[in-house]
Amino acid sequence: MCYSAQIWADYHRYVRQFGATVDIAEFARLYEQRNRGGKIRTPRAMDAAFAKAGAPETPAISQLIASWNERQEAELQQELFRQKKRVADAQRALQVRVTKKAQEDVRIGGNKVAQLTARLKDLQRSRPVPEDSRIFPQMHAPVLVSEGGRPVVRPMRYQCRPAGKTASYDRRYPGTYNARRDNLEGFWRGQFGHSHGLMVAETFYENVRGDDGINRVLQFTPRTGEPMYVACLVSRWSDPRGQEPDLWSFAAITDEPEPEVAAVGHDRTIINLREQHVEAWLNPEPGNLEAIYALFDDRQHPYYEHQEAA
Repeated sequence: MCYSAQIWADYHRYVRQFGATVDIAEFARLYEQRNRGGKIRTPRAMDAAFAKAGAPETPAISQLIASWNERQEAELQQELFRQKKRVADAQRALQVRVTKKAQEDVRIGGNKVAQLTARLKDLQRSRPVPEDSRIFPQMHAPVLVSEGGRPVVRPMRYQCRPAGKTASYDRRYPGTYNARRDNLEGFWRGQFGHSHGLMVAETFYENVRGDDGINRVLQFTPRTGEPMYVACLVSRWSDPRGQEPDLWSFAAITDEPEPEVAAVGHDRTIINLREQHVEAWLNPEPGNLEAIYALFDDRQHPYYEHQEAA
C-alpha cells in the first residue's frame, strides 16, 4: 500500500502542466475550517504555494495560513515553557530527595523539550525542503479532476470516504487511502468508472518487513526521475444531517507489484498512468470499464529504485 508519497503539492504545477483551473473557493473553505479548529492537515508546500499566488482571492488564504502558523507557534512556545519548568522543578526536587516521579519528570520533560524545540525550529524555517511535499493518510493534497471536460485542481483528503457512508467509516476502514484494482467493481463500485482523479507524485514510501522481522520504510523513486501520474478515485461526501462540512477525499489505486518492488518484500504498487491517458482516465465512460482497465494495462513501468528512508 502507498502509505506516503512526495507529491506535487504546489497547485501551480497542475496549472502549468494540464492547463487546470483552481478551485480557490474550496482551498479557502479548507483553510477556514482548519482555523476554526477542524482536524485538517496539509503539506507545508501546499500552504507555501499561496505566498506566490497572484489571484485576487489568494491573499485571504495566505492570511488564514499565516494566522494558523502564528497560533501554532504560540501554542508550542507555551508548551515548551511548561515543559522546561517541569524539568527545572524536578531537578530542584532531586537535590533535596531522589524520587521516581522527579526522575521521570526530568526524563519525559527533557524529551518533550527536545521535541518541541525541533518542531518550533521547523515551523520557523523559511527554506523549503523535499519533506514539505510529503503526505500521509488523512492529509490534504491537490488532486486533478475533470468537470465538464475541463481540468480542475482542488484539495482533497488522502483517505477516501465514499458518498453515502457515515463519518465513522474512517475509523472502520482506515486503509481506504488505497483502492485495490481487484476490488474496484466491488468495494469501490460507486467511484470506479464515475469519479476519477489524478495525483502527481515524485516518490512513494512503503512499510516493508525484512527477513529479520524488522519493519523498515523504503522510498521508491523512478530511476529516470519522471513524475508518476497516479490513478485515484475521488468522492464528495455530504453529511445528510448537515452537521459536518462537506469532504472531498481520494484513494490511490494499487495493483500487483512491479518486480523490483516485490523483490524487496512489498506486495502492491501504485498505478502510474501514461501522460497521454490522463484525459481518458479523468473522463471515464461508466459503461465501458474494459477501456479503463486498458489504461491500467498500458501504464508506465519505470524501474523503481529504492532506499531506506531517513
